[in-house]
Amino acid sequence: MNIFAGLESTVKKNCPMADYTWYRLGGCADWLICPTTTAQLQTVLKRCYENDMPIHILGNGSNLLVGDAGVRGAVVKLGGETFGKYEFKRTTLTTGAAVDLQKLVQESVKKGLGGLESLAGIPGTIGGAVKMNAGGRFGDIGTSVQSVQVMDMEGDIFEKAKPELVFDYRQANITASVILGATMDLMEGDPQELLKMVKEVWIYKKNTQPLDMRNAGCIFKNPRGLSAGALIDRAGLKGEKIGGAVVSEKHANFIVTEKGCKSADVKALIEKIQQKVKELFDVELELEIEIW
Repeated sequence: MNIFAGLESTVKKNCPMADYTWYRLGGCADWLICPTTTAQLQTVLKRCYENDMPIHILGNGSNLLVGDAGVRGAVVKLGGETFGKYEFKRTTLTTGAAVDLQKLVQESVKKGLGGLESLAGIPGTIGGAVKMNAGGRFGDIGTSVQSVQVMDMEGDIFEKAKPELVFDYRQANITASVILGATMDLMEGDPQELLKMVKEVWIYKKNTQPLDMRNAGCIFKNPRGLSAGALIDRAGLKGEKIGGAVVSEKHANFIVTEKGCKSADVKALIEKIQQKVKELFDVELELEIEIW
């Protein structure tokens, strides 16, 4: 029996996940489901829950490594107008989880609204950005987010708002299965000054990160008070290679891929980095990317 009967227009079976991640690596998902309405999403989650089917939520695939064996169970990727719309009302931005983060950075700057310009150049959807509190040295998204709308595995929808909603370094205290959208408070600003900030952030990233090669962003979180990239560099691992996976010469906290690379190569290189840094500096490097 097909547990997704009636949802055929949104379902793909044995779907290659390499088509949906920035690394362009990984095997097939048993099921890829792309609900475009809240009702469809509720049905999908309920059926997965009732059938004990594992579920993964896919955003833009920009900080994700899928294993060569693929993903068992269902991968859910939100799309369509319901999850892809956004609206500005004065300084308040309401947005669906599937909206591209960079689109909102550009739109808010055009409207003279500050708060997101520091996120320039960070790929991903709003859902993923909120879940991991995306950001960098210039700021993070959690500063602007005031509330999130979420759905649990039984299809119930509820809202979590500050101060109950708490953002920390690369994480938020959101335990619900799916983020549906977010509301943000922005600030009035000079469009030209905001655009200048966006350009400065972009120039910094271009000069310090391997943007011209396939990568998944920073591999590791920065340990408290330390730089993961600096530790990896001090360990002499820049340029270290396993198979088609290479530690970037430009930024040691990036692993880039060459032709013929397998997910197993990236995983093996991650483990080697962690072992070396632990051995030399007694520091446990924690993953920033997700591995499925």
